[in-house]
This record gives sequence, structure tokens and C-alpha cells, in this order.
Amino acid sequence: METHSYLTIERNAEAEFKDRGSRFLAFAFPVSTPEAVKERLQSVRKEHPKASHHCFAYRLGTEGLLFRVSDAGEPSGTAGKPILGQIDRRGLTDVLVTVVRYFGGTLLGVPGLIQAYRSAAALALQLTPAVRKQIEETCELQFDYTTLNQVLQTVRQYRCSIQQQELQLFCSLRIGIPVNKLQDCLKDLKGIPNLEIAFRLKEGV
Repeated sequence: METHSYLTIERNAEAEFKDRGSRFLAFAFPVSTPEAVKERLQSVRKEHPKASHHCFAYRLGTEGLLFRVSDAGEPSGTAGKPILGQIDRRGLTDVLVTVVRYFGGTLLGVPGLIQAYRSAAALALQLTPAVRKQIEETCELQFDYTTLNQVLQTVRQYRCSIQQQELQLFCSLRIGIPVNKLQDCLKDLKGIPNLEIAFRLKEGV
């Protein structure tokens, strides 16, 4: 992955793979926190309560350092790792893929299971395009309304994301500054009269 950006997906995708009567339904989700992962997994389990297995893998963080795999009762290494392998093959992070299996009555064996979970995950990820996002540093801006246009001009110039805003007589803006433009952006922001900048502590993923 590049130093200042990472690859992820922006929309959900769903695919189906069949082998000897068993159905493998794969769901790919963009996620950024373990809490979001938990919510997605719970929703899929609720939609498919009669499935024999709910296997998954995810990778989180702009550097992709947080990951987890689950075989959910399948033989060890036959589901979670093949799913994660498809996420990693595309160089993605902030992605969850869960594969729901409806058992068809015929045992697939270890090689068959690996192939089935790998194929289902690959199909789902093929249906949602990868997008490159800038790694950002989040900070809070406090300023007077009279300097609003100057602040917004700077925010647009450095392609900052606006995460939250409160625009009244006294304004508050939470922005994400691309890390490769951080120093230049801060220099320009600090040149705006009576503007206060506070950095937010990074939340652990």
C-alpha cells in the first residue's frame, strides 16, 4: 500500500457459489471499526438463521494491521483464511467478507471447502470496485463566522473531508486533512485570524 493512501470498497456486494448441493452466500461490506463488523455479522445471521455456518474474515485500519478470521465450525483453516486471502489478494482494508453456507448433504472435504469459500469471497469482491482513499488526520477548527469563507476555501484547496460542522456566529468544523498535505494545510489555517486548531486522538480500531 502507498504511504498516504489505502484501498478499500465503498459499497456492499453479494454473490453466490454452489458446489455439490451446498450454497455459499458471500457478503462484502465496507467497515472501519470492530463495532461495525459486529453489526454486519449480526444482521447477516438474522437474515440467515437456518444456515449451517457463518464464516468470515476482516481487515481494518489504514495500514491493515487489525484482522480476524473465523471458520465457524468448519475444519480449521478451510473458511476464514481463504476469505481473508481474497481480501489481501486485492490489497484491501476496512473490509469484511462473511460467507454463509447452507449444507447440501455432501461433504466437500478440506480442499473442496477451501475452494468454495475462496470462490464465494472472490465473487463478492469482484462485484464491488476498489477505491483508493487518502489517509487523513482529523482535527477540530473553532473560528468566527466572519472567516468562514476563508476557512472553507482552505479546506477545499487541500481536499479535506468535512466530518461534522456547526456554522453559527461562532463556528465549529471537524475535518480530515490528507496526511501528505498536512503541514501545508496547517500553515494556511494558522494564518487565519482567531482560528483555533485541536487534533483528535486517534480511536483504536
